[in-house]
Amino acid sequence: MKEKASRRISAAALRRSFRLFAFAAPWKGYFWVGMICLLISSVSSLALFSSMGKLIDAQIGVKPEVVLQILGWIGIILIVQVITAYLRIYTFAVVSENTVARIRNEVYGRLIRLPMEYFSKHRVGELNSRISSDIASIRDSMTTFLAEFIRQTVTVVGSVVILLGTSVKLALFMVGTLPLMVLVAVIFGKRVRKLSKQAQQEVADASTAAEETLQAIATVKAFSRESYESERYARINTSIISTGLRNAVWRGSFASFIIVFIFGAVAAIVWFGSGMVGSGEISQGDLFQFFLLSVFMAGSVGGLADTYGQIQKAVGATEHLLDILEETPEKTLAETAGLPEKPKGKLVLENLSFTYPTEGAQPVLRHVNMTIEAGQKVAVVGASGAGKSTLAHILLRFYTPQSGTLYLDGMDAAHMPLEVWRRAFALVPQDILLFGGTLMDNIRYGRLDATPEEVQEAAQKAFAHDFIMGFPQGYQTLVGERGTRLSGGQRQRVAIARAILADPAVLVLDEATSALDAAAEKEVQMALQTLMKGRTSIVIAHRLSTIRDAEQILVLDQGKIVEQGSHDQLMSQRGLYETLVKLSASRDEIPSV
Repeated sequence: MKEKASRRISAAALRRSFRLFAFAAPWKGYFWVGMICLLISSVSSLALFSSMGKLIDAQIGVKPEVVLQILGWIGIILIVQVITAYLRIYTFAVVSENTVARIRNEVYGRLIRLPMEYFSKHRVGELNSRISSDIASIRDSMTTFLAEFIRQTVTVVGSVVILLGTSVKLALFMVGTLPLMVLVAVIFGKRVRKLSKQAQQEVADASTAAEETLQAIATVKAFSRESYESERYARINTSIISTGLRNAVWRGSFASFIIVFIFGAVAAIVWFGSGMVGSGEISQGDLFQFFLLSVFMAGSVGGLADTYGQIQKAVGATEHLLDILEETPEKTLAETAGLPEKPKGKLVLENLSFTYPTEGAQPVLRHVNMTIEAGQKVAVVGASGAGKSTLAHILLRFYTPQSGTLYLDGMDAAHMPLEVWRRAFALVPQDILLFGGTLMDNIRYGRLDATPEEVQEAAQKAFAHDFIMGFPQGYQTLVGERGTRLSGGQRQRVAIARAILADPAVLVLDEATSALDAAAEKEVQMALQTLMKGRTSIVIAHRLSTIRDAEQILVLDQGKIVEQGSHDQLMSQRGLYETLVKLSASRDEIPSV
């Protein structure tokens, strides 16, 4: 995963980032309460330090009544601090947790509604990082860094005002040392931020590598690539260590400078201020107050650079999320009249052409024309790369063809809501990926409001009920991640049961039995026959013995329909279909029953 160019906090970036604050609108009351508490807490902290100096002068002057007044005032300040600190943390938590949840829901909802082209350009690990780490960065900014930045700013400005009011001469002496500190803080902060961003990217790369390896763990083990993957992961971690150590060198150097600078500045203030006390220009209490506020302000100035860096990181994360939110989702056209309640399933493709949206891609489908009557069984065959699976994806409107028109029951696909269109279809692919829940949940995915009895009936029709009841927990059996606890044939029958429950008008079978052995294929074929009964069925197959009884067979070659007809008609033409049949027979296929 390549990192985008480093993002700076520009006015445009800030304006764009502020758009996310619209998600916090329902909790703006809590936000302003938190902001008020933050300001009160910051100002009362300054008042507390100011009271310390007055307390010393009162003690030296032996004024018990003044001491009691000051102690009472300090007590009130501490109570205010306790209350405002609690309210600030709680109200900001209410705002941040609810806002982040709303952003997360919005981003996830937008992601799953984006067209398939988007997912072909972005890795799953990258998208997971956007949902997890980027949103976590925004939450931290709302709860910690933004509040800290405001507190530090108020502290610095307020301290300067009080210091000037205490002694202009001493304040100017102290402020004269700040430009050097700020300059060094900016230089070090910029380098530390760059290395921190690099380290974050490398950690994301490590997460992506681990995720991809674990997803393909069967392939890793099949090729005995455990050592290779371990070494690859270790190389990424070595890079993380190197970046982390370089970051530590810069942060350590910066911390050392700050320590030397602060203690040096404190010593200079004590030296200069002591002389002023000796000459009667300021009191001992004023010097102590000045000393405390100077240290307090120096700590805030030193923290501003790090806080600014964290906010800069959050702005970058915000832009990543806005990139997703600004992507155009699939058009639902919900206001357009949809299909009838029960579509019949007649499909017409007119002059349809499609090319994948990648640079230099060649057309996959070229001027495809075909008509499939409702309830008809049609097979699509051809060599690998002929465009068979792409045709299935076009029928389900995963992709939009560059030219041509697709009709269902005489209605143009372009004027029909996607949800309504896809509800008329069911797909049974070759590689079945089940969700990690129960068998009941996976079958019910075909129709979420189905009763347990309806789920069981669909499983019986798919010849899945018997093996399901063979598990100790029956339909409540967990299938494992991606359905790994089930065999290939079992996963196929669960998918078929899901399709039966959905009760589609059009069924698309994309190599649904090509990965099965003869015994499993026989059982799945029986389930498929039940599923196809009375439905428009489009069967994409390599095993040509499974489609001999198709009413119509379409032969694809380089994205074009080059032959069309029944099995006997195509065999008599002695064309590409006959060649494919002979190749299929040479693989010693076992005919289906």
